[in-house]
Amino acid sequence: MKGKLTALAVWAVAFAFVEAAVVVYLRKLFSLEGFEFPLAPGVFDPVLPMEIAREAATIVMLVAAAWAADRRGWVRFALFMLIFGVWDIFYYVWLWRALGWPASLADLDVLFLIPVMWVGPVWAPCLVSAGLIGAGAAIALRIEAGGRYALGGRGWTLEILAGLLIILSFTWRGPEAARGEMPGPFPWPLFALGMILGLGTFAWAWRRSR
Repeated sequence: MKGKLTALAVWAVAFAFVEAAVVVYLRKLFSLEGFEFPLAPGVFDPVLPMEIAREAATIVMLVAAAWAADRRGWVRFALFMLIFGVWDIFYYVWLWRALGWPASLADLDVLFLIPVMWVGPVWAPCLVSAGLIGAGAAIALRIEAGGRYALGGRGWTLEILAGLLIILSFTWRGPEAARGEMPGPFPWPLFALGMILGLGTFAWAWRRSR
């Protein structure tokens, strides 16, 4: 399992470079030297359908890689968590290497476009990804060692609620950015509540599954 985790992490790092390269090309083609806000109104309009399709295809590729790597349901889910987290963090690492951006983890970024624009400081998705990497690796290693991990109905409800709170924090300022306005302050209390609930539920299920 350690070898599998390492191989998938390497794959995610390489895939993150491909994603970062696409963004570099888009920035050059549209003569956008930085990622500053406020965004020009309609900046994504010329490529919006293709960008949405690309983001959807990216998720499909991450899921497919995890699905092909193992046959056990929870291990597949755990591997997806790991791959997603590594890919997301190294996407920013490669952008920083290529463009010198983000200059700091506080820089704002357009995180996603499905179904609406997601906006937040770079540290926020990186924090989510770090949690996914840790939880995913822990679950996969425990199950490989003969242990188990289960959420149950209550656990799934709480984790879904946590995810929705985090997504809401990312989409909170999205409409402002899409209109070409300067986004207001990131709703970090909402984000923090989602993170605490998500990590707390994971820890509760981890102890409960012994």
